[in-house]
Amino acid sequence: MQALSPTVFPCYALADRKLAHRIAEFLERGTDVRVFLDEGELQSGEDLAAKAREARTADIVVVLFSRESLPSRWPRAQWEPALVTEPADDEVRIAFVRCDDCNPPKVLTPMFESNLNGFRQLKRWVRGSEAAARPIQPYSSEIEVLGIAIADRPGAESVEESAVAREFAHTFRDDFDAVTILDCAGRSPVALAGDLGAQLGLRLEGPLEDNLRRLHEFCSARRLLVVLDGATDIAADPFVFGGRCSTLISTGSYEASATDPIRSAQRELAAATAAWYDICRHARIGRRMLHGEARLAELLELMQQWQQLATMRNDRLVMEESAREILWILETWGDTDRDNPVPEQQDANQMTLPFD
Repeated sequence: MQALSPTVFPCYALADRKLAHRIAEFLERGTDVRVFLDEGELQSGEDLAAKAREARTADIVVVLFSRESLPSRWPRAQWEPALVTEPADDEVRIAFVRCDDCNPPKVLTPMFESNLNGFRQLKRWVRGSEAAARPIQPYSSEIEVLGIAIADRPGAESVEESAVAREFAHTFRDDFDAVTILDCAGRSPVALAGDLGAQLGLRLEGPLEDNLRRLHEFCSARRLLVVLDGATDIAADPFVFGGRCSTLISTGSYEASATDPIRSAQRELAAATAAWYDICRHARIGRRMLHGEARLAELLELMQQWQQLATMRNDRLVMEESAREILWILETWGDTDRDNPVPEQQDANQMTLPFD
């Protein structure tokens, strides 16, 4: 059963409804919450203390202070129980927004301003991020535009420079449930799907189509940022999941840094420029690791590449070794319609040694 979204109850004056509506939209776009907007409007004869008590039926209370909602004289004894003591006793989270130049009690925290940065800090506080307590550092206009486009709301954008994509991912990391960065240069969709699944903690044991379907279901339902870095030679569409997930694509050339053994194996077999002994060593390392993580689509691709290279060299031992792995994967998937990948036995005098 899917867990219910946390609820937010804003408390505000009628004159501040437009601002309250903007805050509600901002929170619902950028977090997994439901906002009780209509219920939070002060009715005739109500004050903020009474409304804050009513609001404790929600998970989170947000009190909007303005000239309209804040009494001219408000003794501490009238507001402290409703805004401090009682929420703490009930373990209800409560925050405050200053809508104009009014002067709310300074002891009430956290207090956010009614501007874009204030909205972002409020959103991060609602998400439970410690970053809400830190002042937002200045950043370039390009990063700000990306923030509005895909951090303040779900969406997809592209930039040319890898450095910009990574700077954005670092700057706005607290606006997402998770940030994943895929080094796309020279990699296939199969490898990218497997890498993304591993970063997200998903066990993807099926063929590419099934894995992409699972990734779409998982990512579209969550506030994630997927960065496709150096996506110059792949079709990015399968990794733009939509829903609540944001995607950032960097289209400029990008040289991947040192990576894990799986990535090294994939790169070496795709390039096929190393000595045959080294290619076989990488293939066996990649096979062992991919097998251990049940990343079968990547394992199939790696073994097919290895078998093709072995066929070009007439290395019967490697052809049979890779074919047995391919056959096991296809049988695991129930795919029995393909031809048997295991080569027929050949006279020993026609075999070549597996060396250059």
